[in-house]
Amino acid sequence: MKLSIYACFLSLALHPMTYGQEGKKESTKYLGEVQPGLTAKLFAPGLVSMDNRYEFGSTFSPDGKEFYYATEINDKPEIWVIRLVNNSWTTPEKLMTHEKYGYNDPFLSHDGKRLFFISDRALDGKGDKKDIDIWYIERTKPGWSEPINAGREINTDKNEYYISFTNKGTIYFASNGGTTAENDKDFDIRSAEFIKGKFQPSKKLGPGINTKNYEGDVYISPDESYIIYCSERPNNKGKGDLYISFKDGKGEWIPSKHLESVSTEAYEFCPFVTSDQKFLFFTRSGDIYWVSAEIIEGYR
Repeated sequence: MKLSIYACFLSLALHPMTYGQEGKKESTKYLGEVQPGLTAKLFAPGLVSMDNRYEFGSTFSPDGKEFYYATEINDKPEIWVIRLVNNSWTTPEKLMTHEKYGYNDPFLSHDGKRLFFISDRALDGKGDKKDIDIWYIERTKPGWSEPINAGREINTDKNEYYISFTNKGTIYFASNGGTTAENDKDFDIRSAEFIKGKFQPSKKLGPGINTKNYEGDVYISPDESYIIYCSERPNNKGKGDLYISFKDGKGEWIPSKHLESVSTEAYEFCPFVTSDQKFLFFTRSGDIYWVSAEIIEGYR
């Protein structure tokens, strides 16, 4: 169906491709969207963030030429992608979808060769849905590989959520592994080094990060100097807010600070900072937002 002239003008209004916040001509970076300042704004309204569905778990590739994000319609999580081809962004398309399993929380390795995600997929890809594990697919010449489970050093018989990596390949994620039925909502953030092609057994982060409340959706800076994550704490503005911690001189995480500048009565989660460290992306109650990463410096 051809777009009406009105629809074309509306699309251009929603997705400005020319001038940034200071009137300077924009490149095609970040889908060509007008870049935000210190106040969070909706990302790509009408294209990525849409009224009729739930979006979360977004990430740009290290070279900025691919944008991956998760959507959910009728409780069906899927991973979508938009690519920069011949200096133009493609129409959003489904990358990972399944009639039975859900795919969520995409995150690319720093070399762009592996796309990590979470799924309730059966280990053999055929059986009934199971607990949520961390998986990945590998980029090959013909295309992406079949899903590969990240292994028992990472995954447990319970749930693992969200993924982020340091430059050295250390993985950060959240898990409620080891909990009982009484406290299975107590997710904690863990990390595992990647040595000689294998993940080492994961370790739970200390009390500067983890509490008896829910902690999850972790972003780790590539140099491992700071961490941003979601937590459900009594002093939140909303049920879920973002928190940030930095390492001290001994390499220990200091007590986390409430990222109040982006916290509202809504639920904020799924943080991600672009590889150029210029913008913080996050989800607010089913829409993707972004803000200048300059706000991070105010919490050091």
